[in-house]
Amino acid sequence: MLLFAIPMILGNMLQQCYNVADTLIVGRYLGPNALAAVGSAFTLMTFLTSILLGLCMGSGAVFSIRFGERDMEALKEGMCASFLLIAVFTVFLNILVFLGLDWIIRFLQVPPEIQGMMREYLLVIFAGIAATFLYNYFATLLRSVGNSVVPLVFLAVSAVLNIILDLWFVIGLARGVAGAAEATVISQYVSGIGIAAYTWISRPDLRICRRHLHVRLSCVRQIGGFSALTCIQQSVMNFGILLVQGLVNSFGASVMAAFAAAVKIDSFAYMPVQDFGNAFSTFIAQNYGARKQERIRAGLRGAILTALLFCVVISAGVWILARPLMLLFVSPEEAAILAEGIRYLHIEGAFYCGIGCLFLLYGLYRAIGRPGMSVVLTVASLGTRVVLAYALSSIPALGVTGIWWSVPIGWALADFIGLCYYKIRKKDLLGWAGEA
Repeated sequence: MLLFAIPMILGNMLQQCYNVADTLIVGRYLGPNALAAVGSAFTLMTFLTSILLGLCMGSGAVFSIRFGERDMEALKEGMCASFLLIAVFTVFLNILVFLGLDWIIRFLQVPPEIQGMMREYLLVIFAGIAATFLYNYFATLLRSVGNSVVPLVFLAVSAVLNIILDLWFVIGLARGVAGAAEATVISQYVSGIGIAAYTWISRPDLRICRRHLHVRLSCVRQIGGFSALTCIQQSVMNFGILLVQGLVNSFGASVMAAFAAAVKIDSFAYMPVQDFGNAFSTFIAQNYGARKQERIRAGLRGAILTALLFCVVISAGVWILARPLMLLFVSPEEAAILAEGIRYLHIEGAFYCGIGCLFLLYGLYRAIGRPGMSVVLTVASLGTRVVLAYALSSIPALGVTGIWWSVPIGWALADFIGLCYYKIRKKDLLGWAGEA
């Protein structure tokens, strides 16, 4: 499981690196307002990407089960149904966001002095949504059949290209925030088209034939059910973050800039355990399909210990290094931004075990055919976070700090619900696998 997860972790670390590079270059060379605009746009794009990622992850669970059963015909039929469904949704989503751009900016309560830059950035970055679909679909497909290395390679190429183009467009060509967006979109298309071409050329066993286009209704229902529920889980999670972003924006440009930088550090810190949860899900799904109960038992025990150990180490590191990490994005003279970012990291960084446990619960329920439970946990976590963020931040003594405290409280509640449900329904959930 660790060997399978390592390329995924490295890949997402690269992806986070070029997201961080965007933020770092924009913050250093274009100023705090540009940093706030790009940071707020990043939260929006994370939400949109999460919708497509959720659809792909849901399909990936079905792919893994079929691969574990060695039913290649059913796997290809599912691939065809999944690709068509997600492609249609991608086109619809792209049209929707372009038409609703001005409404989105108003919804996020973006300050007037930042609105122009954010609009300029989003007009370009929305063009990369189709590339995001291509990369995530084929990366999920390859991972579901046991190949997590190739997605890493294409992501590495994309990350390096993005950083080079960022420096060229923003500093060399002085194209401002639009240049940062252009660099990202070009890199996304390189990775998306590249991995699609690789899969078609190098994996003839995964090629779709004409007969696979005749998709059975039962297959569409299964793919649609898994994909829709995982999509809801991912999008609800990030929509909650988007609502919080709107609340953060209401506190002004300095808090926006602090949040933009701290969130990048935060997501970079716990991203490996998120990828480990996805690898854990693929491992459990394949063995569930192959009916290998001993490997499921061993996987559950090993995953819990690994994730918790990692989270403890990372929590200590982020707590100790909060100031140096923030100084990567903002200059020492920006005292207010620096102080708020450090406060955020000290609160979030102390509780990474909560999010680590939650990622494992998401992966488990998705792998054993209960994606609806992942939705329940997400609603519990993000619902608590949003409600508490608005409630606590309205208390004068807490202010924006109340938003930061709402996050670990939401994680803890969702973990409690997920673990209780597992203990009570363990035999039913694992079915033939019995005790684990």
